Amino acid sequence: MADTATAAAPASAPSKGESFAFNADITQLMNLIINTFYSNKEVFLRELISNSSDALDKIRFQSLSDKAVLGEAKDLKIDIIPDIANNTLTIQDSGIGMTKLDLINNLGTIAKSGTKQFMEAIKAGADVSMIGQFGVGFYSAFLVAEKVTVESKNNEDEAYRWSSDAGNSFKIESIPAADLKRGTRIILQLKDDQLEYLEEKKLKDLVKKHSEFIGFPISLWVTKEEEKEVDDDEEDEDDVDDDDDKPKIEEVKEEKKEKKKKTIKETTSDWEVLNKQKPIWTRNKDEIKKEEYAAFYKALSNDWEEHLAVKHFSVEGQLEFKALLFTPKRAPFDLFEGKKKKNNIKLYVRRVFIMDNCEDLIPDYMAFVKGVVDSEDLPLNISRESLQQNKILRVIKKHLVKKSIEMFKEIAENKDDYKKFYEAFSKNLKLGIHEDSSNRKKLADLLRYNSTVKSDELTSLKEYVGRMKKEQKNIYYITGESRKVVEQSPFLEKLKKKGYEVLYMVDPIDEYAVQQLKEYDDKKLICVTKDNLTLEMTEEEKKKKEEEKAAFEDLCKKMKEILGDKVEKVVLSDRLANSPCCLVTGEFGWSANMERIMKAQALRDNSMTSFMVSKKTLELNPDHSIVKELRNRFSENEQDQTVKDLVWLLFETSLLTSGFSLPEPTIFAGRIHKLIKLGLSIADDEDEVAEEAKDGDDKDDDVPPLEAQEADEMEDVD
Repeated sequence: MADTATAAAPASAPSKGESFAFNADITQLMNLIINTFYSNKEVFLRELISNSSDALDKIRFQSLSDKAVLGEAKDLKIDIIPDIANNTLTIQDSGIGMTKLDLINNLGTIAKSGTKQFMEAIKAGADVSMIGQFGVGFYSAFLVAEKVTVESKNNEDEAYRWSSDAGNSFKIESIPAADLKRGTRIILQLKDDQLEYLEEKKLKDLVKKHSEFIGFPISLWVTKEEEKEVDDDEEDEDDVDDDDDKPKIEEVKEEKKEKKKKTIKETTSDWEVLNKQKPIWTRNKDEIKKEEYAAFYKALSNDWEEHLAVKHFSVEGQLEFKALLFTPKRAPFDLFEGKKKKNNIKLYVRRVFIMDNCEDLIPDYMAFVKGVVDSEDLPLNISRESLQQNKILRVIKKHLVKKSIEMFKEIAENKDDYKKFYEAFSKNLKLGIHEDSSNRKKLADLLRYNSTVKSDELTSLKEYVGRMKKEQKNIYYITGESRKVVEQSPFLEKLKKKGYEVLYMVDPIDEYAVQQLKEYDDKKLICVTKDNLTLEMTEEEKKKKEEEKAAFEDLCKKMKEILGDKVEKVVLSDRLANSPCCLVTGEFGWSANMERIMKAQALRDNSMTSFMVSKKTLELNPDHSIVKELRNRFSENEQDQTVKDLVWLLFETSLLTSGFSLPEPTIFAGRIHKLIKLGLSIADDEDEVAEEAKDGDDKDDDVPPLEAQEADEMEDVD
């Protein structure tokens, strides 16, 4: 308590002191700091605590070889004392302290501070948070203080007081060392508009944010009001009763005494240590228990659950830093929210917090990874502008990505854990495939899909390759709206028949990822809905295909004439077994699924649609009865109107089964309704037939209405 009283106010000054003029650059700097508005004035406390920590490090280092240097002040600590009555904030440490010469050189001239470089950077538009990079952190005190007093005692000199009101000069005078055994005390006379820095909550928040992991205890002098029960001073009335009743009288008195209590408020002051959470990343990972990691993760992330995985590592050599990365169990609800914080990695330099919004520290797709990075190499608290161009930062990013992927692979060793992880963060991995070309191969190992072989469980690309048939050269996949839709797709028929496995890619982001992931393990990824699918065939199959091509050449030409520019070409298919036809897209354009996704974009650019939408190819199954009968009908009568209408029906049904949307659903519905009438032997009213014929001519000259008398012919086709 005695120490507290002396710490809160400057020691009494001697009558005489020496005045010194500030170096010109220092004067310029202080004018710049005081007269310019900065939004982050709070940096002053971090800078002063960091300076105290450095001073404590120096005395601790000296004490390793000579314990006597600690003297009576053996406790290495930092104390913060707010004095609301006098509007002062005191930061005191038991560090190495400064001699008179140190005070002049370090706080009054350009010799040690690097002020010139700092001022040049400020004029070039840099942030005031660069201040620590140049060793001028002390002057940040003038952001909030109108007068600064520094009292310091070094073992090799007497105690001195340095004081300045940010004018052109400062004063140095000797003081009694009775209340300052060793160390430095900085007393800030706060400006009238900066009194918030005397509030207990504000100081606690700033220390927690910036200096929570400083290696020395940081204590705050706090005042608390406690309610306390005390006995009431009123005297009880004496009862006059005979001796026989005394036991009863005593019991009543005791009851009265219990009730006669009153509550008073008592003010107490005491030290409260603010940085109890220890930086566990500085310890050996073999000594840290799982519970300690879990507790640290919860404190770091405010998550109510424990982490799923942790990666603790250090990098040494030319670059030195320690890092602790965590994978959470579930994705946050705002994982892909545009306005949210870019990442959850906190950057420290020598255990002093610098920032938690450095975009270049980890890529966007790993924004869910939480953790800390503590570097020994980054200049303390450099600005965002400098940080983005820092080569050291790029090296740190490379290591963080590498170790994060290692962490994901460790999760993959446990199927249940990886299932949870993949459900939560599969989109992030696929986004990484799309964005991160340097780590694409590593990320590809982490992808999981359902397939025609593994319909109920996820399979990796590595497992797929292990199950491939000897003659199979490519990895086949299909994209679509859902697993249920793609399972019934006509594109899979021939592949299933041949026993080839096809991966189901039903997440919209798969379309983007697979555009970048061209191959895996030297095997091309082939989309079965595009026209570059070529299945391996025997000589006999090749011969049969050539014969069929010649036999159906006229039908293909005629169907192309009927459909016009709706399709680029009509060809025989290698991929169909049960369906009569399907529509495939070009190798380099949008698939049907991608077209659906792009149409659903609220802010889509319609100009892109015109050149990205692929030309469609209608593929016919030469073994299907409908296609065979169509060929026969056309060979008998090329002008058969019924057959022409059936061609349009085939085209529109293949649009639906191939994953496209109908451009004009009402026309398709009209054709279906006609078929229903024919099936029910309902004759159209003559006026209605004429009206529909006219509408049909307006919309498409090649699509005449079905005639009622042709019902028998329709039944023959069926």
